[in-house]
Amino acid sequence: MWISSFKLRLFCCLLAVLMVVVLVINVTQVEYLDHETVSATFIDSSGQFVSSQVTGVSRNPYCGYEHQTLSSRERMEEDSLLAALQWQVPDVGPVPFLKSTDPSSSYFVILNSAAFFKVGSQLEVLVHVQDFQRKPKKYGGDYLQARIHSPKLQAGAVGRVVDYQNGFYKVFFTLLWPGRVKVSISLVHPTEGIRVLQHLQEEKPHRVYFKSLFRSGRISETTECNVCLPGSLPLCNFTDLYTGEPWFCFKPKKLPCSSRINHFKGGYLKGLLTAAENAFFQSGINIKMPINSSGPDWVTVIPRRIKETNSLELSQGSGTFPSGYYYKDQWRPRKFKMRQFNDPDNITECLQRKVVYLFGDSTIRQWFEYLTTFVPDLVEFNLGSPKNVGPFLAVDQKHNILLKYRCHGPPIRFTTVFSNELHYVANELNGIVGGKNTVVAIAVWSHFSTFPLEVYIRRLRNIRRAVVQLLDRSPKTVVVIRTANAQELGPEVSLFNSDWYNFQLDTILRKMFSGVGVYLVDAWEMTLAHYLPHKLHPDEVIVKNQLDMFLSFVCPLET
Repeated sequence: MWISSFKLRLFCCLLAVLMVVVLVINVTQVEYLDHETVSATFIDSSGQFVSSQVTGVSRNPYCGYEHQTLSSRERMEEDSLLAALQWQVPDVGPVPFLKSTDPSSSYFVILNSAAFFKVGSQLEVLVHVQDFQRKPKKYGGDYLQARIHSPKLQAGAVGRVVDYQNGFYKVFFTLLWPGRVKVSISLVHPTEGIRVLQHLQEEKPHRVYFKSLFRSGRISETTECNVCLPGSLPLCNFTDLYTGEPWFCFKPKKLPCSSRINHFKGGYLKGLLTAAENAFFQSGINIKMPINSSGPDWVTVIPRRIKETNSLELSQGSGTFPSGYYYKDQWRPRKFKMRQFNDPDNITECLQRKVVYLFGDSTIRQWFEYLTTFVPDLVEFNLGSPKNVGPFLAVDQKHNILLKYRCHGPPIRFTTVFSNELHYVANELNGIVGGKNTVVAIAVWSHFSTFPLEVYIRRLRNIRRAVVQLLDRSPKTVVVIRTANAQELGPEVSLFNSDWYNFQLDTILRKMFSGVGVYLVDAWEMTLAHYLPHKLHPDEVIVKNQLDMFLSFVCPLET
């Protein structure tokens, strides 16, 4: 009996040891495979699934903006966009600070000065730039912003700048309201600063870096992430399966790629510029500084009398530039009559029985915050989402209104976004049925300012494809695009979020969505034309005008 019991115990012990050995071997193999190769499958621009392997010893890391498979039509469009955005900066070699553009020495002159102008007339202004030695510059490439305004009327509009590449610029304004109209010209960046920004855009796309936390049990690691990662360390490939949008993280040393928990902004690289380059980015010297007039900086505009009705009018012309103007602090688009939603009940009536999707960055999150603050019946439902990140949800049960906000996928410079909340806008659009009671608004721009333009073009191409498909299956869906806007700039912000970068993104956005069947809220002109200081998140009066325009597309005036 005792011998049989001993044999049974010995057999059980041997069996247990064998199982432990097998388990250790399997775990070792899995860890080895995970360490050596991280595989992903994604879709290229033609819609075909492509298998991609990123090995731990890769010496040429994949950069999504350099290795795109484009159709001939897509390649032609991209080449055309990049050609249109070629900023004419002369190759004059290193330029000392004293020979760079000095806004305080530069000046402008009103060319076609007259006793008075009529509403609808063109005003031309000549700008002549000089250096800090008060010598005329012989080349162009400066980035200027221009507007006309009447402070007492709370009126304003932007101007169109033409660079003659010889130190002279001409600015064209359309006079859109009667009264005393003042001209304002600002130097945003000198030519020499633009050259530095170009170099950073092309050579330092990783100057904003991102990180992700990986965790399994008690073990956690944080690694750097981006569209393209330098070096030859092993990578985790998080390229999106459906859009092909590339995203990579350095692989944790002890954890698998599948253990990623979140995404967050790591920070900004320091010491990007030399001392000589820093001189071109000085607050109060050459960043968003006014250029003064050498003579009168204002004109008198008289009303244009309408013969048929013998009444006065403001300009409601059909021209595309400027797209609109402010008058008495209200934005007036030139192509259609915009409604004023001054009462919460007006907004409730407009959005009744509708589902409204807001996708994008924090500038469209402002719309969610404005609506939930201004409309008392629109109550935010607490999803437990991180503050300022989302997703957010608001409901008006009485009037059957559903309002949703979700941020776009990486790159995004938010504090912390959970990995399972990193959704690409194109994928979200593909999940929407659409219809007459469906409204979609999109704002994707601010977080792409540090990358080569190809990265942004790819993102918009994916979103545009999804928008076209949505409108094909549900033509009555209202889709609105919010453009970029100007913001406050200092020496550091200029290197990451300069208006010059965002002007490029805004131009690409307009060109790529032209003729698609979407509506455009021109946030760019609405910030430049207003008298308030530029901000990444504009003040409430500007946001209110943006929402009035958005709601006017959803609920247009009966005609």
